[in-house]
Amino acid sequence: MRKSLFGIVALLVLVLISNLASAQRENEDLIRVYRWLNTVDNNYVTLADGEFQEGQLLQWKYKEKTLLFYAYKPPGPNRVAVYRWTNPVTKDQTSIAEDEVSDSDMMQKGYTLKSLQFYAPIRRAENHVAVYRWYRAKTKDWVTFQEFGDTDKLWDKGYKMKTFQYYGIMRNEYEQ
Repeated sequence: MRKSLFGIVALLVLVLISNLASAQRENEDLIRVYRWLNTVDNNYVTLADGEFQEGQLLQWKYKEKTLLFYAYKPPGPNRVAVYRWTNPVTKDQTSIAEDEVSDSDMMQKGYTLKSLQFYAPIRRAENHVAVYRWYRAKTKDWVTFQEFGDTDKLWDKGYKMKTFQYYGIMRNEYEQ
């Protein structure tokens, strides 16, 4: 009786440890994605955690750091690569999913310095939120916004042309 009870307890402990290790591995695969506002140019930028040091962004006059969602660091099935493009003339930076806009179209619009940011889910799931790109013609600024954000504020600031991009991952600390 004791041997079987010990065996059951040992099995449960092994299952629990396995689940914790799996959850830890999944957390290491995720990265926070933020939106920042540059107060000098009045442009928004979407940045994955660690793309630039926060102190450097503050020195460059970025503020209003807002957590948008989580994304994946590594590639995988049902994920799309998201790249940051920079336009040196308008000083705009935008995040574009792979094949959302062709590289030649981006370069024709004056964007350069394409760099990989993260991988985003392409399928809706229980903990996913739709992510849209909005465009403001007056300043030629693109902004990334999740589906439940304050879109009235965007309309008031002149942002139009709402376009679906991909899905972001919601986490408990974000939902609160």
